[in-house]
Amino acid sequence: MNVTVFGTGYVGLVQGAILAEVGHHVICVDVDAGKVERLKQGIIPIYEPGLEPLVKENYQAGRLDFTTDAVLGVRHGEVQFIAVGTPPDEDGSADLQYVLAVADTIAQHMESHRIIIDKSTVPVGTADKVKATVAATLEKRGRQDLSFDVVSNPEFLKEGSAVADCLKPDRIIIGTESEDTEETMRELYAPFNRNHEKIIVMDVRSAELTKYAANCMLATKISFMNEIANLAELLGADIEMVRQGIGSDPRIGYHFIYPGVGYGGSCFPKDVQALIRTASSIEFDAQVLKAVETRNNTQKTTLFKKMHKHFQGALEGKTFALWGLSFKPNTDDMREAPSRVLMEALWEAGARVQAYDPEAMEEAQRIYGNRDKLTLCGTKESALKDADALVIVTDWQAFKAPDFDMIKQQLGEATIFDGRNLFEPKRMARKGITYYSVGR
Repeated sequence: MNVTVFGTGYVGLVQGAILAEVGHHVICVDVDAGKVERLKQGIIPIYEPGLEPLVKENYQAGRLDFTTDAVLGVRHGEVQFIAVGTPPDEDGSADLQYVLAVADTIAQHMESHRIIIDKSTVPVGTADKVKATVAATLEKRGRQDLSFDVVSNPEFLKEGSAVADCLKPDRIIIGTESEDTEETMRELYAPFNRNHEKIIVMDVRSAELTKYAANCMLATKISFMNEIANLAELLGADIEMVRQGIGSDPRIGYHFIYPGVGYGGSCFPKDVQALIRTASSIEFDAQVLKAVETRNNTQKTTLFKKMHKHFQGALEGKTFALWGLSFKPNTDDMREAPSRVLMEALWEAGARVQAYDPEAMEEAQRIYGNRDKLTLCGTKESALKDADALVIVTDWQAFKAPDFDMIKQQLGEATIFDGRNLFEPKRMARKGITYYSVGR
């Protein structure tokens, strides 16, 4: 099948590469000529395990191509994916200008029936806006004879495992009320639906809400667990024991109940905000979602508060080794990352940061430039040199079994502030390390 994907960001690039991998002929369209040229050279703009070889192999095989030519893209694909960004507007609602611009572009250049697929995370009612945009443009062209359908087909990819998630999806949500469109979508996704039925067909608005509901449910689990962790700490309980106790209940499970310093990334913060805004627009008070957001924002200050208390407010002139910049392991994404909240608070207090992350160093450089109080280090060991304490923000595998004797030798004070509960407090005490974690 001929497929066009507008947008070569996190979602569009992964989706395009995976569809090409199973045999579809895919053209990815982007307005950034430099980015398109780099993709043709096999230079991937994001870190995502397994994505680079997938893009290179399918480009070389001729099943995947990249272009800035929107006309070529519209003429190529019988299905047209819209996978552009929907950044939060000033009021927290999703900004749909890029989605609607692509819809307008498709309508300007289509010459036969097209299925337009909303792959971007968009608020309920976006498909109606896309449909209205396409219809208005076709009317201006005098081409009301051209037919089209708009489908909601949300993505459920996890950064760090997006390729695997796309190859072996848990579910494939298709929002359409057209039997012909459903048949085409089933043909498109047939290679991913062989072992057992994964396709769930529903009306468009339900599909749009499903994406937000899924992300907000996961964000709720994280914020709830962080709230219980804070309570456990005050009550003298160990949240890690509590986690095992409740996770063993199959109705709860172990996923997304790890306490820490809050969620970040490109999805959860934005989607919680957007759904709150959607609720507000219809005069519904989303009390639970507001609480989820409030708890998460507060949780990101947890480590700084512990550090401030430990050093009795005397943070000025201190230097801290920071392990982990990305919002989670296996990605270089620092959007809404807890590390940013912590570093900026430390700088405000007059402290310096020596940071290391396995993948996010270039991203940190891009965000902060040559900031005086930030040193980006080449190894986790070099970040420790002459630091007053170690702070762990991201639970990369490389941080889980360090040389504690070396840590004690390098640090000015044998103190670790652990935002991911990587180590056992009793073990740290035996090693003579002052250890702060979350909920213990």
